[in-house]
Amino acid sequence: MTLSTLTPRTQSRVFPSVMGSATNNPLPLGEQLVQAGLITQDQLKTALGRQKENRARLGELLVELGFIDLVQLLPFLERQLKIKAVRLRDGMIDPGVVLHIPRDVAENLGVLAMFKVHDTLTVAMTEPKNLQQKDELERITGCKIRPVFGLGIDISEMIERCYRAGFEVDTVTADLSKDAVELESESLNIDLADLDTVSDGSPIISLVNYIIVHAVRQGASDIHIEPGDHVSIVRYRVDGQLHEVLRPRHEFHPAIVSRIKVMARMDIAEHRAALDGRMHVSVEGNPIDLRVSTLPTVLGENVVLRVLDRQSVTFDLEKLGLPSDMLSGVKGMLRKPHGLVLVTGPTGSGKTTTLYSALELLKSVHNKMVTVEDPVEYRLDMINQVQADTSSGMTFASALRSILRQDPDIIMVGEIRDSETAEIAIQAALTGHLVLSTLHTNDSAGAVTRLLDMNVAPYKIAAALVGVIAQRLVRNICPKCKTSYFPPAELLDSLRYQGNRRRSFERGDGCSECRDTGYRGRSGVYEVMQINSELREIISRDANAESIRRWHREHGGQTLLDHGLRLAESGSTSLDEVARVAFVD
Repeated sequence: MTLSTLTPRTQSRVFPSVMGSATNNPLPLGEQLVQAGLITQDQLKTALGRQKENRARLGELLVELGFIDLVQLLPFLERQLKIKAVRLRDGMIDPGVVLHIPRDVAENLGVLAMFKVHDTLTVAMTEPKNLQQKDELERITGCKIRPVFGLGIDISEMIERCYRAGFEVDTVTADLSKDAVELESESLNIDLADLDTVSDGSPIISLVNYIIVHAVRQGASDIHIEPGDHVSIVRYRVDGQLHEVLRPRHEFHPAIVSRIKVMARMDIAEHRAALDGRMHVSVEGNPIDLRVSTLPTVLGENVVLRVLDRQSVTFDLEKLGLPSDMLSGVKGMLRKPHGLVLVTGPTGSGKTTTLYSALELLKSVHNKMVTVEDPVEYRLDMINQVQADTSSGMTFASALRSILRQDPDIIMVGEIRDSETAEIAIQAALTGHLVLSTLHTNDSAGAVTRLLDMNVAPYKIAAALVGVIAQRLVRNICPKCKTSYFPPAELLDSLRYQGNRRRSFERGDGCSECRDTGYRGRSGVYEVMQINSELREIISRDANAESIRRWHREHGGQTLLDHGLRLAESGSTSLDEVARVAFVD
């Protein structure tokens, strides 16, 4: 599209009247451009002569005559308007906010919604000083409007693309040329509201920023960037479930991976080995840690970014959702001067959050606290955190030996993975240290048999173990689409439900707020088993998990299933979620 092909109505929006008249700057626009060496005096005379014939705006004529490029005008317009001016291009528009402004309004006013931060919508406008248009947009969108100047040609072209059916970020990247793919100097302050970052960065930088920013906004715990035959697939894990968000073209996958490696200070030349890295970024002013892992596959490198948002997690036992009786039991375990406290559950069940919350509770100037983790997910004040690194020989076991020489009071071992680590942790618990750690088992009783499988003597387990916390995470029912229903008898039978079977339960029907899943957010499901003298006797006799489990239930202990059913009865989660995560023997 050229200026000559625009309709008169569109031409009037290409440049506002300020382009051809004097403003606060004493020099007219043409003279400013001559002084800057962007046009010659003869070119200015030619344009002014043409202007007398058709009364077109000077800036419009200079571009149409080929005397100056549109982008060269932006700094001069920015100074005259005293407002940010941008050249719209691929990667700058958030597809999720375009429809905040109906297409007919966008075309009529010459405006385009770019992105939204909190309640502020940034809009490219051909007349950003028009207060009447700004008020109208605020009324339509319900947002505060942050106007920026956009060239009419750019806005018209982007309106054609952005309001097409199926417009997504992959549509944006599909038109990028190979020359547009470049890596620039590292900038770890990611903020879509920062127009300098968005407009000055390469399309690949903008796309990577988009992926990270929107993952944080959606509360994703992980970002998966996977290579395919024809496209790459970008997926977010939200509330424990993966969902697809983007499909950039496959040829851009290496550039995306390289950009992430540069940000994480990883070796961009290494493509055949699995690599790990970490980066610290600021997303809209919010500090975020990203743990990066790459894995070579036959189609390219698979990338996973773990999003560690300190603002979205709480390290407070009181706020983890433990029932009052279980919470008092956990606090009782942590008050012990020495012994072993275990947290069990699968990967992604919140074990680290529970351990960190316990450390925050125990933290004191009177306690020497040391952790060994792989990796260190969050940095905690007043706690000495050690990063395990097998490549340098710093395994959990070797690190634990070194920690014991530091005279600690409380030790946290990220995970007991092998017999050597288990033996040292048990020994530390028996010699005056409070040791916190995790195991991968189905429930609390399984922790004992797991230690037995690691060849730890039963009498040592009985003497050292203080208690076990088993946990899972269940999705909460979306409050926007929550509805009541009567579950089938088969589901109640499978869960061994003993309550009133004629009562109704809650579930989510699915809506736009929850991406049609019926769930928003997650809560913890817990099982707390405290070790007393009677249970120590059973463990020392080399008891199996079933006998320990039976003793726990017979003595009033609540299981994961029991707590899950309590949450379902309260309407917090659904019976299907309880069935998905609870251990039913």
